[in-house]
Amino acid sequence: MFARLLARLLPGRGRDRRPAFDAFSCLVVQARHPEFFRGWGVPDTIDGRFDMVALHVFLLMHRLKGQGVAAEAFSQQVFEVMVADMDHSLRELGAGDTGVGKRVKRMVRGMAGRLQAYDRALAAGGNAALEAALDNNVYGTVADSDPVAVASLAAYVRDQAAHLAAQDVDALMAARFTLAPPPVRG
Repeated sequence: MFARLLARLLPGRGRDRRPAFDAFSCLVVQARHPEFFRGWGVPDTIDGRFDMVALHVFLLMHRLKGQGVAAEAFSQQVFEVMVADMDHSLRELGAGDTGVGKRVKRMVRGMAGRLQAYDRALAAGGNAALEAALDNNVYGTVADSDPVAVASLAAYVRDQAAHLAAQDVDALMAARFTLAPPPVRG
């Protein structure tokens, strides 16, 4: 099934892009963990799911940043798989051909802004900047986000970044990495 989807998303390039597709698939599975939506108040909407996928793609890209040409190329491949998946998903949801391109471009611009905001927030240390970035993006459609949920997500992001930092770059690029599950919020 994944091989067929990969061939549709990246025609003619499926075989050399398989690790990027596998890595993206792993990130999506993690991003859809029910605890984010059930316990942490992430909106279970198209926007909320997009933001969780974007956040997890960021975490992998952040880990690969500065790790050499091959890591940068792999990071770009994962990003391209994500964009192709967004395009495919919007078409499955019934968006017209003329509207899909514009929506995907808008989502890619949004993703670029998120990447920069999360990168700056992680570099800043502490949790204030990261909580603000998560509140603006992940919880951006929530009228009154729960500060405890936002803080929990910020702690998760820092923990996940450290978890990925402890893993070998070659293993990451072969999609042989693990992600720590989010803690259950009581």
